[in-house]
Order: sequence, then structure tokens, then C-alpha cells
Amino acid sequence: MTISDEPLSPSRRVMLASGLAATTALCLPTAAPAADSPVRHAVTPHTKGQTMGMFKTKDGTDIFYKDWGPRNAQVIAFHHGWPLSADDWDNQMMFFLAQGYRVVAHDRRGHGRSSQTDVGTDMDTYAADCAELADHLNLKNAIHVGHSTGGGEVTRYVARYGGGGRVSKAVLISAIPPLIVQTPANPTGVPRETFDGLRKSLAANRSQFYLDVASGPFYGFNRPGVKTIQGDVDNWWRQGMMGAAQAHYDCIRVWSETDLTEDLKMIDVPTLVLHSEDDQVVPYANAGPKAVKLLRQPTFKSYKDLPHGMPTTHADIINADIITFLKA
Repeated sequence: MTISDEPLSPSRRVMLASGLAATTALCLPTAAPAADSPVRHAVTPHTKGQTMGMFKTKDGTDIFYKDWGPRNAQVIAFHHGWPLSADDWDNQMMFFLAQGYRVVAHDRRGHGRSSQTDVGTDMDTYAADCAELADHLNLKNAIHVGHSTGGGEVTRYVARYGGGGRVSKAVLISAIPPLIVQTPANPTGVPRETFDGLRKSLAANRSQFYLDVASGPFYGFNRPGVKTIQGDVDNWWRQGMMGAAQAHYDCIRVWSETDLTEDLKMIDVPTLVLHSEDDQVVPYANAGPKAVKLLRQPTFKSYKDLPHGMPTTHADIINADIITFLKA
């Protein structure tokens, strides 16, 4: 997909939305569903021990985080996708909090309420930030759940920092590993020109670009017969526009070009991989099934026609599959 420097016309917005199939990353807002949309899980949040705060990394970057639930409970740490924030996990945070878990989520550097830094936009730094936050919050024996780019972050974090009782299980949802971009070693990957087009669109009109992504391929709202849930689109846009344009621009390289093949081989905890065959952002054949073959203790579940952002649009299905894995 190649995108010119001309302003986006309505027709080109439609073309962009369809062309984004097989490219972009992460999500999960909560909103009141339409009458014929999947039912969301409604719970009353547990208020004891809820905290939100800022943590400063060794390089001076402020990382925003949420930490809810009993401090002695089993920890689930959530890792969001590009270009979103911890808010994308609202449904899962409330659901698992109601099940008695301690739930933690953070805004990646350059995203959400964290520092709008223009340095450290790489998977190594993302994982190192997670390790520092885990130490700050004293997270032990934690379950790490990542969606899209967050799945890549979980993969590198668990591979490099998961020893010593830090991690008990991992969950990768619509995740980027092992590698998205096309290379000589990955001939079935997405051509690099596709990501050049994404960067050009972001730089030209980030606000409109984010609307096009959320209203199209991310949630599958461009599929025939699928009704757009405007609240999900608006929440995706809201989260994206909170972050730093430069960090989001650079992060496209991170989630498309980071090779996590060796990281997957190093993970020695049970890992659940959830991926849909109709994922229009992270192509199914080049991600989930390949990741499973590299993991030591994988559990794989595929879906026929759920979208990339299925933790939001089909939260009940995803939550149920995760909790079944956690209790196994």
C-alpha cells in the first residue's frame, strides 16, 4: 500500500481502511454495545487497594500505571497495543478484578499519560521499562497479557526478565511475534512499503488516520454486515491522540520490524496464544501459528472471523478463554 502526500479524500479514506488489512496494532476500549453487538461483561469494581500513579525510569521517563486489587492476590499485568494506553484494558481489568485478581496496566513510554519522549522507542527499552515497573510494584509470579504490540512487549519481557519467579504464565492476543515485515527470511511477511504508507498517513494527518484505522480494519467494522460501534472508535481515537506523534511514528517500525523469533524460543512458562483468521492488522498465518511452533509450552486457540481488536468487540469470549487457561 502506498499513500501519496495529497490530503485524504473520503474515497481515499475507504481505500486506506481496506488497505490496512494486514498491518497496524493493539486495542480494547469499553463502550455500550449496540443491541445486536456482542454483550460486554458488566461488573462492579472492587475499590480496596486501587492506585494510579507515575513511576520514573532510570532514564527519567515517567510511566503512568494502574494497580488495582488486593496486594496479596495473583497478579495479572496487561500490556496494550499501538497507539493506545492502559485504558484499552478497561474491560479486562474490571472483569479479572471481580474474579479476585490484582490487575496492573501501564501506558508505554510515548503513549497515553506517560512521558512524550522521543527516545527509547524500541522493544528492548519497552521491556526494560516493564522490568523496572515490576520491581517498583514488587510483582512476583505474575501473569503477563499482551495484545498486538503489547504481545511483542510481553514476549521480550518474559524472555529476558521472566526468570527468578517474576512470571508464571503469559498470554499473547492478536500479537505481532514472531515478525510481521517481509524479509528474505520471512518472505510471506507484509511488504515494507505498507508501513511506509502508515507513517506517511500518520505524519500528514494523525487525527484522521486514527479515525480511519479504528473505524475500519482494527475492529473489523469494514466487513459486510458488521455494525460500527461508535464508542469503540471514539475511545480508540481518544487514546491514540493522548500520546506523542513522534513516538507513535517510530513505534510503527518497532511493531513491524522487531524479530521476536529467538525470544519465543526462550520463554519457558505456559503461554496462551489467541489469534483470529480474519485479523486484518497482524496476518494470522504469519503470526499465531508460527509463534506456537517456537514456544516451549504453548496453548493455541484460533477464531474464524473475529477482528484484531477482539478483546474489545468480543470481550466475553476472550475473557472466558483467558480465565480457563489461568485455572488449568
